[in-house]
Amino acid sequence: MRQAVIPPPAPMPELAGRRVLLAYGLAGEAIARLAPVGFDYMGTQLAWLRASGAEAQVVPLPTAAAVEDNATLLAGAILAAPARCLLLSHSKGGLESLAALLRPGVAARCDAFLALQSPFLGSPVADALLGNPGFHGIARQLAQLLRVGSGAGLVDLTSAVRTAWMQERAAQVAALTASLPVLCIASQVKRDSAVGPDRRYLPLAEWLEKRGAGPNDGLVPVASALLPGARHWVLNASHRALVSAGEGRDPVGILRQALEALLNGHAAAAEAG
Repeated sequence: MRQAVIPPPAPMPELAGRRVLLAYGLAGEAIARLAPVGFDYMGTQLAWLRASGAEAQVVPLPTAAAVEDNATLLAGAILAAPARCLLLSHSKGGLESLAALLRPGVAARCDAFLALQSPFLGSPVADALLGNPGFHGIARQLAQLLRVGSGAGLVDLTSAVRTAWMQERAAQVAALTASLPVLCIASQVKRDSAVGPDRRYLPLAEWLEKRGAGPNDGLVPVASALLPGARHWVLNASHRALVSAGEGRDPVGILRQALEALLNGHAAAAEAG
């Protein structure tokens, strides 16, 4: 029996008047452009945020550009208005959000950071694709064709590059997660629980497990998506399930739960301090 699409939850009054910035993952802007023909990429979440009274907007980043270049753009967007913000990111957008938050003065303008399925330690899929010069060239050409940037940032998704980046900034990341409410949500897709479009990720997820990646969402291993020092959730879902509506998916419900946890945690910390 076909499962119905889960309706969005009621608006969240605590978001009224809050500034919320969204950072897309790789090619997110290309997927979002397909909304008129039925594709969803953070669109239902953006609509719900606005229905809750939030001043929510997507930061226009060329998602295939280098992480540090996009971090500069994102830091500028955070600092462009006097109001503090909530920062919500998916996949590669989480890498750029983290890099932006490490820039001087940026984290002080942020109330909380939510990272959905971000490969902080890289993705074995990127390793396999970019390890082949032919595939690397095709991927860069495809990024340019889709109008999502130069493709220079694709190498930033590899395990070697990400691991080195995290090791070099370990102390900074520890200081950030100690001072700012951060929630990382990882996911794993399983054959016995995947439904609808999530099942399309099973062959890739099982291939990654055979390569030693451990539980994963079809693109990002769980271990890669859990930022040291942050609060962690691990859900049963594919890489798109937390940001796209569809059969058996509840991206807005998950977002509401995550924001409630972050805002309540932030309030408790403020009261205790």
